[in-house]
Amino acid sequence: MTTATELTLDINEIKKILPHRYPFLLLDRVTSVVPGLKATGYKNLTANEQFFEGHFPFKPIMPGVLMVEALAQLGCIAILMKDEFKGSLGVFTGIDGMKFRSMVTPGDRLDLSVELIKMRGPLGKFHGIGTIGGQTACEGEISFALIKDAVPIT
Repeated sequence: MTTATELTLDINEIKKILPHRYPFLLLDRVTSVVPGLKATGYKNLTANEQFFEGHFPFKPIMPGVLMVEALAQLGCIAILMKDEFKGSLGVFTGIDGMKFRSMVTPGDRLDLSVELIKMRGPLGKFHGIGTIGGQTACEGEISFALIKDAVPIT
């Protein structure tokens, strides 16, 4: 049986694994990881988030596509922590059955959880859930491909 490592990644450690940078780095902390299988983490949302300026000025709401991106980034952390995938780049190949159940607004903490459903060669699929205060904000499946040796290992 594989259990979560007692591992927390702060923003600097996340940046060593993911190539994303502001404003597209959508993880603040990874709270647990089973490399290659699953991970949990979160994104703290402030009124200063760039996307809130235009989505929407009168009622700021995190765009659903960015919630999906945050889940995908967490999934990449889980996969890219395996030695065999270090230096790879994770890219979307599909999004299935994604449902948006509650709004994510300034001041919220979007808790994220992903678990690998299947992996065949460089292709895989995660199930991801984003919650706010225990309520589901989004949930669905994210398919991805890994492009080997696409990112310099630092």
